[in-house]
Amino acid sequence: MEILVYSFLIFIICSFAGYFIEVLWIYIGSKKIVNRGFLCGPVIPIYGIGALLILYTLLRYYHDPVVIFVFGIIITSGLEYFTSFVLEKIFHNKWWDYSDKKYNINGRICLKNSFAFGILSLAIIYFVMPLLSLLFSLFSYKTWCVIAGFTGIIFLLDVIYSSVIAYNLRNRIIIVEELKNEKIAMIPLIFERKLKESIEGFKAFPGRLLKAFPYIEKEYHNSFEIMQKYRDQVKDLKKEMKKDKKKTKKAKKTSQKLKNKTKSSK
Repeated sequence: MEILVYSFLIFIICSFAGYFIEVLWIYIGSKKIVNRGFLCGPVIPIYGIGALLILYTLLRYYHDPVVIFVFGIIITSGLEYFTSFVLEKIFHNKWWDYSDKKYNINGRICLKNSFAFGILSLAIIYFVMPLLSLLFSLFSYKTWCVIAGFTGIIFLLDVIYSSVIAYNLRNRIIIVEELKNEKIAMIPLIFERKLKESIEGFKAFPGRLLKAFPYIEKEYHNSFEIMQKYRDQVKDLKKEMKKDKKKTKKAKKTSQKLKNKTKSSK
């Protein structure tokens, strides 16, 4: 039980650190702060899983940094490839694509990222693990159990909520692809009407995910623009309906007041 608690805490801490690495990396390149990752909270689980894999498989090679670096590249690259494949199968879209990078494999992994993961593997063994050992020694096991339990509940709720949003995005993409494959796609007006009928039941627009994974937005940009347009139209229509209802209520009240005054004057 103790190893499970500490493993979960390592997972959360490294996922949290990975999130800030991603945000900082994007900010350096674009000068924009983007909420990265699949989850809404400031964690990217693939970093936490990768850190655990590195610790449990390569810590025994502490005195051989070359082995840690090389096998760190293999383990983390395999994890990234597997994650990309699974996400694509589940949610019907590719979440990232390195096809424009040199020495990539099916656009899922590339040499540049893999090399960076190798360096991170060294950092986990020689820098992160000693810091975590020091951190865990500051409080009792019971205290860490409470922290792990509280954090676990928040993490689980985030996973459920984020999965619903991602599934919503998946459904939108499937609908767009199905409509595009039909003959009605040749007739813009009919295509737009059918698209409107198909998506009007959706409530949440996954804008955060599109910013976090720009490849998805780029791949389906035109379709998402149409969806956003109809979503805005529905919002405007609802606002107009609310205004009309308020006007109708005011008119009824005014009419009732006039009737009451007429009755009282008689």
